[in-house]
Order: sequence, then structure tokens, then C-alpha cells
Amino acid sequence: MNSRTFRKAALCVALGACIGAMAPLAMAQSATGAVAGRASAGDQITLTNTATGATRTVTVGTNGSYRLAQLPVGDYRLQVVRDGQPVGEGVTVNVALGGTTGVNLGAEGGLVNLDTIEVVGSRVINRVDVFSTEVATNINREELARLPVEQSLSAVAMLAPGVVGGNSSFGGMSFGGSSVAENSVFINGLNVTDFYRRQSFSTAPFAFFEEFQVKTGGYSVEFGRSTGGVINAVTRSGSNELRGGLEFTFEPSALASTKEDHYFNAVDGDGVPVSATYRGSHDRASFIKANAWASGPLIKDRLFLFAMYEQRQNDAGFTNSAGSSWSDGESSDGFWGAKLDWNINDDHRLELLAFSDEAETNTAVQTYDFATRQKGVLTGETTSQSGGTNGSATYIGRFGENFTAKAMYGINRTRGLAFSPADELCSQVLVDSTYNARWVAMGRPAVSCHPSTSSSVVDHHDERKVGRLDFEWALGDHLLRFGVDSEEMTTDRTTRYPGEPMMRYTVFGATPGAILDNGATVPAGVDAIVMGRRRIDGGVFETTANAYYLEDIWNVTPSLVLNLGLRVDNFDNKTASGESFIKMDNLVSPRVGFSWDMKDDGTTKVFGNLGRYYLPVTNIINYNFAGGLIDERTFYALSGWNPSTNPITGASYMQPVLGAQIGPVDDSFNLPVDDLRQSVDRDMDAVYQDELILGFQQMINQAWSWGVNATYRRMPNAMDDIRINHTPCGPTSTLWPIGNPGDPLTIWGTTAMGCAQDGWITIDTSSDGYIKGGSGEVIGYSDPKRTYTAVEFQIDRAWDDKWAFNASYLWSKSEGNHEGPVNSDTNYGDTGMVQHWDHPANNEDYGPLFNDRRHQIKLRGAYKLNEMWSFGSTLTAQSGGPITALGVAWPNDSLGAASFVTEGSGGGSFWHCVQNCSGNWSQRVFEYSGRGDFGRMPWTYDWGASVTWTLPAPETDLRIRFSVYNLLNEQEVINQRARYEKGPGVTRGLFGTGTRWQSPRYAQLVLTWNF
Repeated sequence: MNSRTFRKAALCVALGACIGAMAPLAMAQSATGAVAGRASAGDQITLTNTATGATRTVTVGTNGSYRLAQLPVGDYRLQVVRDGQPVGEGVTVNVALGGTTGVNLGAEGGLVNLDTIEVVGSRVINRVDVFSTEVATNINREELARLPVEQSLSAVAMLAPGVVGGNSSFGGMSFGGSSVAENSVFINGLNVTDFYRRQSFSTAPFAFFEEFQVKTGGYSVEFGRSTGGVINAVTRSGSNELRGGLEFTFEPSALASTKEDHYFNAVDGDGVPVSATYRGSHDRASFIKANAWASGPLIKDRLFLFAMYEQRQNDAGFTNSAGSSWSDGESSDGFWGAKLDWNINDDHRLELLAFSDEAETNTAVQTYDFATRQKGVLTGETTSQSGGTNGSATYIGRFGENFTAKAMYGINRTRGLAFSPADELCSQVLVDSTYNARWVAMGRPAVSCHPSTSSSVVDHHDERKVGRLDFEWALGDHLLRFGVDSEEMTTDRTTRYPGEPMMRYTVFGATPGAILDNGATVPAGVDAIVMGRRRIDGGVFETTANAYYLEDIWNVTPSLVLNLGLRVDNFDNKTASGESFIKMDNLVSPRVGFSWDMKDDGTTKVFGNLGRYYLPVTNIINYNFAGGLIDERTFYALSGWNPSTNPITGASYMQPVLGAQIGPVDDSFNLPVDDLRQSVDRDMDAVYQDELILGFQQMINQAWSWGVNATYRRMPNAMDDIRINHTPCGPTSTLWPIGNPGDPLTIWGTTAMGCAQDGWITIDTSSDGYIKGGSGEVIGYSDPKRTYTAVEFQIDRAWDDKWAFNASYLWSKSEGNHEGPVNSDTNYGDTGMVQHWDHPANNEDYGPLFNDRRHQIKLRGAYKLNEMWSFGSTLTAQSGGPITALGVAWPNDSLGAASFVTEGSGGGSFWHCVQNCSGNWSQRVFEYSGRGDFGRMPWTYDWGASVTWTLPAPETDLRIRFSVYNLLNEQEVINQRARYEKGPGVTRGLFGTGTRWQSPRYAQLVLTWNF
């Protein structure tokens, strides 16, 4: 088969994929760029897309300026036309995602000040965007092909200064000191951010994308619903050239280094031995995927198609932390995606996108002898399903030379299902570290017939419907941008623990006389207890988010641009019955920016930005507050272990025998479904962040540029569930309403709470809301604070077909008394419902937060030795996060500030009991220990390297790239236990020991053939 015939066959395959892809047809905002500059008044500037032949023309205004916006990313031929005739030879201009490429032209139609404009090869590229007032990093697929960058959107975002990995227990990224739950991700303008927890997003294969933009601050009013950062990605498109390609990626387990095992043995302050084991040295994983794509014209110059199919195979085998079980995980998933572009004419364009990232993983669990590496009997199987189908379509129309309209509608679907054959028959049983020594003495037997010890039976479906209108209108020195957007986000979710009683059991070591979380005392002679937790919830919940914006980009002078913007958001979270329960309207976000082209030649700019950004309420709040929640704890004495037979596998296991119940059922965490007046603040304010950026950027010469900028962010409020056991009516049983801690909280008061009559009451939570046990002192909660201060230095050398280099250093300080809507200190990721405000002692201290990485160094570079061999490298070095020691009590209070039983429950206090700790609460003596007082975790280094071999045949594009990640095999600790006490004055021996470490070295081989 000759090359041309093969290309046609590939395009036919791609067309079939596209037709299938259009089934879930939807629309979305386009991701584009612009070209602007100065030229002779009255001349016409014509841009022709070199890939599709699409042409745009604009007349230079009387002030000598011009602008062409809403351009698909790529290369264009720019030509000056005067009196119907071309002037000069024209120039090739690269349009980058989300930016404006500045091109100034002289009377002869050529570039002005050629020596100060960045020209790479034959293209003018955007090195200093004098029209932009934001901080962003742009990276295209050509640059990424030269570097050892893992094939994910997250890996691309981590190249940008100020972006660090979040708590590895629940993943995500921190942008500029924000938590992992505050970012937004767009693909071709479609918002694909998880709206349930805001900690993940839908994605597509690396080869599906053309360019990425990572916005770390100062973004336009067009973007909202984020107080962290924005990842803006655009997919590849078809062109007039018929093309195709194959790509194979291999990550064999044989080329991966071994995880280090970690063993910790210690003694608690009460003399009880404790231990923790983290075994991973037997783990292995292999990954392979095959990718095929094709693109070309369906109608030359008018209709273009890009389509892709990718088959992925993941195989993983791993032990649990104790090394007593072995899990074999397998997934074989196929991605499909297609992009259709229709240039209806030079003024009107339609873009259609559809893709699916559905995935399924099946895991089989067996018993395991770690010493002999022998697998035993099958103990169970589980299946998890994720991802979904996504679609977008965008219409862009130009009406005259100065007015552009854009309409879009889009759908983003995800699912999260987890199930097992044992779900109806077996309850889960966990062994706490306090019982670990005795469990080890038993031989670490299986203690449950359920294959999982942590996951629930989950049926979860999310669907986002997006619609928006955007307009641009050029009026002399003003470019007016305005629009509206609307999102309807629906969650259909039910969750329960497996087993007939729908209860999960945890076995703890216990000390007679100790106080349990339900207030009961451990009886004499009882040295082990079982806590059964019953948690059931579910329903269908909807949230709507609507906004409109207005922006004036004003060229005050040819070298000074002002960006004056205003965005107004409206959020409406609804119950399972469709009624509003959190509704916040008219949230005004002013944003003002400037950019000064200091030398008036596009090489040097000073810029700044001041703005406000609002964060919406996630759907997990609807789910937990507006659907009702049964969350009860029951404590039992452990009366031994009973040998049992697994009903699924026939294997033997030891089942805990429940003895006498200790104290009442603790139902204080239950949330009623019928009445939310005591669960939600009637007058709640939205969470927002203010940001100030000042920066400088300059071209040194055609290859080199550098810049420096400073950022200050402050988040002065929070929204979370707050512990309330006192109101103006007097003491009350504990309530957990969601509100703004430190601000007035309005809920429904009743005579049962001590109020004179039923009615609305307002609690000033800065001075009321909590009554200390014993002393009866009434206090409030500390005002929420979070600040981020950073200075960034960056130097860059552009690729010139020989080498490229980028280096950045960022000094930053992230401080406050709350991280945001998640709590990484205690690995608690239920967004907006963490332990920050479970007790006034939890947020008493203002200091370095979990994501505070004081120093960050990021380097990336590529070098082409000859036509066959090239090399790439990346290096990220960052200082460690703070180590905080959390206590469980504080002065003058008989109630605990955190759980005396579990490490993760209840946050913790900044007080450590040092004298009279076992006596009456009034006699206890405490010492204060603030955030970060126990030092810092170690620096981490991640060095990647790659070598690429290219077939030295001009007619054949065949490349093989071998990449090694974490070349030095650094496995430093990245997360530690933060609970210092397990009771007043009783230290936890495992405090400060690691719980997460860097992933070990691994390698990847990528074979690419484009034709």
C-alpha cells in the first residue's frame, strides 16, 4: 500500500470515529489567540492560516493600531494590503493559546525593529506579550516532545512556577498557595473540572492536545469559579494536508526501581508499644498504550477532521501496607476523540469536539506471605469505573471588521462506581495502629471477608451542562469584551458501607478509664474496643452557576494598555427535592490590570493586576447537607476473634467478636433531611480571594528573555461546617451548621435549645458558639486568614532548532490558620467539610500551611546534537513543607479538641499538656506549639532525562524517545503523621513518622511514526 492510499484509509477510519463521536453532541467555548500591533492607518492586514487556508482581514485604524481576535492557535501568514495590492513579502506569525502576538509593521509592509522581535525559524513568536496582564506559562506539543514530561495535564501544569503537588493522600495540585480543591481545567473552552470535590478533572491522551496554557494568576474576567489556577488546553485540529500517525508508549515494570519499605516501632506516652509498616518493595506495575490518529480535509479549505483512538493496558500488582495481601489490578480501556472544524466562510466558523475517557479497573485480592512472596487464596474482587463522555461545539462569527460573537454549549460527564460481589455479605474490618502489635502476634490474619478495608459501595454520576455567549467589539482605542455563561451541575450519588448492617468496624487498643468520643468510659478489664461506624447517604442534587462579565481593554497610548473588568457570579445549590438551600447572588469581582510597553517596541513590559475571585460551593455539600446523612458511631468491647469462612472465596479469616456496647450510639454527626434551618446559615457569604500581581518582562535578544513578578493573595473568609454547642439561648446539643466561621451565623432556634420561642437566632461566631466543658467559658472562633506572598524569577531561551532552556526560582510564603476547603494536615479531603472548625482550638494558630514550599527551583532544557540524536531534561527542587504537632486538648476545657481514639478525626489543637495531664482538666498545664514549630520536611528533588533518536530520512517522521523519571531515585518523605498526642499529655510514639514518599525511578519508551 502506498503512502497516499494509506493516508486515505486512515482518514476513513478517523471519519468513522468522528461520526460515532458526534453522538453526544454538545458545544463549548473555543480556545483561541490573537494578533495585534501597529501599522500604517488605512492599510489592510490579512492573516491566512497556513494549515487551513482560512483568511481574516482587518483595516488599520486611524490611530495606527489593529487587532485580529478569536484565532485558532497555529501559524499564519500575515500580509499588508494597500489599495488592493500586497505590500512587502509578508511574515509567518505564530498565534499562541490565550495570548496576543504583537507584530508592528512599517510603511513598506515589513517588520519594524526586526532586531528586537523574536523570530524563530521563519516565525514571529510571542515572547513578551505586551497586551497581557496575567501570569501564564504556555507550552506546545513540539516543546513537550523534546522533554521528559509525563503524559498528563498535571505533569504539564507542574512545569509552571508556583505549582506544587498537593497532599499525595488525595492528589491534586496547589497553585500559588491554594488548596488542591480551588483550580479549574478547560479543554477547548469546556470546563471539565470535577464539581463534586474539585480535586480532579476529565482528561484526554497527551497526543490529543496541541497546546497548553497554565494560568497561575491575574486571569481575565472571562474565567471564574477558581481561587487557585487554571489549566487551559486546546486539542489538535485537521488541516488541508492529509496526515496520520501511530504512537506506542511502554512503561515496563522491569525498568522501574523498587519502592523502599518502611518500618516504625515506638512506644506511646502511656507505655503502649505501637508500630506502623509500609511495604511496597514487591509492588510492580506495567503500562502500554497504542495510539492511532488521522487528520485532513473533508472539503479543502472548508471542512477538517482530526480523530484519534487509543487503547491502554494497565497491569499492577501490589501489597497492602502490612504486606499481608496481594492485589492484582487490571484495566484495558479505549479512548476515542474527534475534532471537526468547519470554516463556513472567512467570517463564520463551527467547531465540534467529542471524546470519552471512560475507564474500568478490576482488582483481585489474595492473601500473601511477604517473606516467601507466595500468593495464597483469593479473598475477593472489586471493580471501579470512572470517566465519561464529553462534547463541545462552538460557533464563532465575525460581523464586519470590529464585532465578533461566539456561542457555545457543552456537556461534561463523569462517573465513579465501586462494587464487589462481597458487598451484600461482608462488612469491612480495620485494625488501628494501637492494636497493631497484638494483630502482628496473631500472624496478621485477614479480619474480614470483604476484599476492601476502606472503600464504600458507591454509585456516582456527575453531569455538567454549559452554555455561554461571548462578544468582542473594537471601538477605536477600546476593545469591549462581554458575555454570559451558565453551568448546570447535577450529581446522582448513593454511598453506604458494605455488609448487612452497613457498618464498618475498626479495632482499637484501649486503656480502662479512657474517655471515648461518645463520652463513655472504657470499662475496667477492657483493653481493646471495636468502633462500628454506620454511614448512609444519597440522592440527586443540582447546582447552578451563572455569571456575566464586561471587560474594556483600553489602549490609553500606543504603549500603555489598561484592562478594566467586572464579573458577577451567582451560585445556587439545591436539595434533593430541588429547593435552594445555599444561594449567593451578585458576587462582584472587579479586576484591573495594566501593561506598559516601556520601549514601545514590544521587547520590555511592566505589568500588574488587581482582582477578586470567587469559589463556588461543591456538590459534596449538597450531598452531605441537603440529602440527609446517617453517620453514627457505636463502641463495643472486643470479646476475641472467631475463625470464619469467606462466603465468596471459601478462605478462612478471623472475625472480631463484638462484646458489650460501651455507652450510647454517638449520633451527633447525623444530618436530618427534612429541615435545613439548623444545618445551613441563612445569610452565608461566598468564599473569595483577592490578588495583587506586579511584574517585569524583557527580551535580552532574539533568543533570550527574562522576567520577575511578585504576587500577594489573601483569602479573608471561609465556608465550612462549624461545631456549635452554645447559642445566645444557652448551651445546646452539638450542631454542625455550614457557615462562615468568625462571622455571624443565623440558624433556627427552638425552645428545646433554651430559646424563649422558636425563631431565627444569630450567633456571633467570633465570640460565641462554643462553651468549654467544665469551666463553662463561652468563646468563638478565630477569624479565617490565608495569605500567599511570592517572588518569581524566570529566564528563558527559545528553541532555535539547536537548543532551548528555561529556569525559574520562586520564593514564597503560604501562611494562615486554614488551608482552604480541604485539610491536608490530617488527610481530610471532603471539600468544605473538614476539621478546621470542629473546635476553636483547631484554628487558633496563624503560621505556615501544608502547601508552603518556601523555595522552588524548576529547570527544563533540550539540546539537538544532530539530525539523529537529541536530549532533554527537567529538574524540580523544592524545600519541604512544615511539620506541625497537633495536640488533643487545650486549657480550661474538659472536652477534647480532637479525637482521643483516631488520628484523623477532629483536627487537633496547638497546645500540648505537660503537667497534671491525667488529673482534673482544671489542673492541667499546657505549652503552646504553633504551626511548623517542629521544623520542615526534607527538600525533594525530581530529575528527569530523555534521549530521542530520529530516523535520518527527510520523507519519514519516525522517532523513539527514552525517558527516565526521578533519575536519582529519590524517595524522600512527603507526608508525615501530625498528631502529637492521643490523650492529654500522652504522646503518640509514631508522631513525625512518614506516611507517603516520592515515587521511585521509572522509565518510559515512546515510539512515534507520523506520516
